[in-house]
Amino acid sequence: MQLLIVKIEKPDDTNFILGQTHFIKSVEDIHEALVGAVPGIKFGLAFCEASGKCLVRSSGTDPAMTELARKNALALGAGHSFLVFLGDGFYPLNVLNTLKMVPEVCHIFCATANPTEVVLAATEQGRGILGVVDGFSPRGVEDDGEIRWRKDFLRKIGYKL
Repeated sequence: MQLLIVKIEKPDDTNFILGQTHFIKSVEDIHEALVGAVPGIKFGLAFCEASGKCLVRSSGTDPAMTELARKNALALGAGHSFLVFLGDGFYPLNVLNTLKMVPEVCHIFCATANPTEVVLAATEQGRGILGVVDGFSPRGVEDDGEIRWRKDFLRKIGYKL
């Protein structure tokens, strides 16, 4: 077994979701779930088929996001993994619970816009995702001023009243 690290390649502010699923039907079901969750959503989806032809299967409503998903899925090459890249103005918060409810979805590794590295195990059979490095390590603990900033920020952007 060999450990590999693959960096997710994307524009800095682009949000994405990385998960594991278990069936070729996942591409269509995830697509349908996303368009049903948020009207007008822009996204690209790619899935690494783990048997049969072992292709990267894809779908989406935004050609650039779909190509980004394909490129990253091919770089990961981990069976039954999937990536959803969200267009500008769309966030994991809006679709994550819907995505988790898709019957084929087994696991979500991350949902982020942060720089991300995926830790993979490679064997003679193929690749599997062990985990992710999502963003950076903490630089300290928030103080009263940072607590105030966090609470004010969440209210400013409409996530808390």
